Parts: sequence; C-alpha cells; structure tokens
Amino acid sequence: MNIALDIMGGDYAPEQALLGVRQFFQEHPGQPVHLLLVGRPEAAQPFLQILQDFQHFYTLVPASEVIGMHEHPTKALKEKPDSSIAVGFGALARGKADAFISAGNTGAMLVGSMYSVKAIEGVLRPTIASPLPRTDGSFNFLLDVGINADCKPEHLLQFAILGSLYVQHVLGKENPSVGLLNIGEEEGKGNILAQAAYPLLKEHPALRFSGNVEGRDLFGDKADVVVCEGFVGNVALKMAESIYQIFSEQRGVQDDFLGHFNYELYGGTPVLGINSPVIIGHGISSARAFANMIDVACKMTSSGLIEAFKSHFTATATV
Repeated sequence: MNIALDIMGGDYAPEQALLGVRQFFQEHPGQPVHLLLVGRPEAAQPFLQILQDFQHFYTLVPASEVIGMHEHPTKALKEKPDSSIAVGFGALARGKADAFISAGNTGAMLVGSMYSVKAIEGVLRPTIASPLPRTDGSFNFLLDVGINADCKPEHLLQFAILGSLYVQHVLGKENPSVGLLNIGEEEGKGNILAQAAYPLLKEHPALRFSGNVEGRDLFGDKADVVVCEGFVGNVALKMAESIYQIFSEQRGVQDDFLGHFNYELYGGTPVLGINSPVIIGHGISSARAFANMIDVACKMTSSGLIEAFKSHFTATATV
C-alpha cells in the first residue's frame, strides 16, 4: 500500500514528521507500505539522513508551497495548487496513494476531503471521530467531534453507523454498542435533536443501541461508540485533552489511565464517510504521533473499512 504523508504539516515540520517515519519503520519491520513524503525537498534534506536505513520504503514527492495554519482553507487550496496538502490530495484522488495524512491546516484537510476525495454515495455528511480512553484500558469512540456543529437526527444515525463500522473493522471489536450522548438516561430526555435521534438509533437493524449515555459514562463501558453533534463532541474532546494537560503535564501526576489521554497514543483523527482514508493530526504532533498516524492509516487501508462503508450506504441509497 502507498500512504501519502504531508511532511510540512504541523508546528515542528518536517523534523518530527520524518522522525515519526523512522519510528514507524523501526516498530513495524516488514510492513508492506511505501510512504510518499510530500513537501519541500530543501526543507527535508537536512533530516533525510535519519531515514538512511529505509531508503527503499519511501519516495520524496516535491511540493513547493505550504498552507499556513491560519490561512483560509478554500482560498489557500485554490491559490496554492503545489502545496503539500493539495499535492497529497491529488495523489489520493488519482489513486497514486491509498491514504493521506497531515498535521497541517485542519480546515484545508476537511475541504480537501470533501472536494478532492468526496463523500461516499449515500453519506449525508462525513464526520470526524476521536478515541476516548476508558477505565478498562481500551477506548471508546466519540463522533462527531467538530465539523458538524448543527445536525439533524439522520446525521446522528449515520455517525453511529460509520463509528460502528470503524470500531468493528479497524479496532477489531465485533458488534460494538452505540450510545447517544444526552443529559439523562431515560428515553425522551434531552433537546429536540436527541429526542428525535433516539428512535432512529433504537430501531435501526444494523446497530446495537444501548440507549442514552451521560457525560459520566464517556470513559466507562456503557457504549463503545458515542454519537452527538459536533458542538458537544468538540467540547467533550477538548475537556478530555485538558485533563491530561493539567494533571500530567502541569502537575506531574503519573497514572496508567491518565496516560491514555495523551493524543500521541492514537495519533490523529480519521475522517469517516469519504472515499479514501484521511487522517488529520494535531498541529503540535511529535514523532510518536506521526508514527501512530501512519499505523492508523495502514489499518484503515488494509481493513476493508472504505469498502464496508460503500457497501452499507450504497445498499441503503438504492432501497
């Protein structure tokens, strides 16, 4: 498989991206993957020595421009066709790459996902998802976490299906349970959106719906997949990130469960519901995060996830 990696994305590019490449190859010897490292050759050159042992496992793909973190996504993609993000999406759209990773401008990554790769037929809105650590050492899966602030009940139903298929195919958990994030456990609780989404989730034959889950259930075992609109999901995700930052980084607390809040463990955020795997990394991604993003991209590519998405939603669209 061929995985495109934007080495110019992130606050510490390209050094940390290339260190992450080395770390991935060291930790996954024999993995059948070839990396397309997209970026400025002159910026990458001082760091290529660290990849000397892996010369046959990557190709440097020139891209003369970089989209800054604060640039307008649509405008930047249009005005910078030779940017690392635009070149990466071009490789993905032409089938030269099987997946694309970047820790660069999040908006540009989302725009590129929508207009270069495009949504799978039948998917109303692609979504982004994030793992949440749970007390038994595994992870729950929360979506949407930021790109769909306002949703309809049908969107939450599709998020549940996308999340369930991801957990099943990529994380290897059969028949995952699904919960609806709400302000109470009882059916009929919540705002108009939650009340309307509940029966859709409950009655859908492809879902194992476990009912409403509250904020206190996010790190427990009540539901493997938790769905909500992106406004609420982003608030919950940022709060979880702050727990790690405050207690681990600022106060020096060492705890196994707390350590699982470190975003580097899972690397980046997958965009679900589009025609190819896309992973969006945190702007401050380190080598560990990049290595894990590559690993996730490999798993998404080899797991048959996209085919499972297409099979489900194409069948639904033709009913």
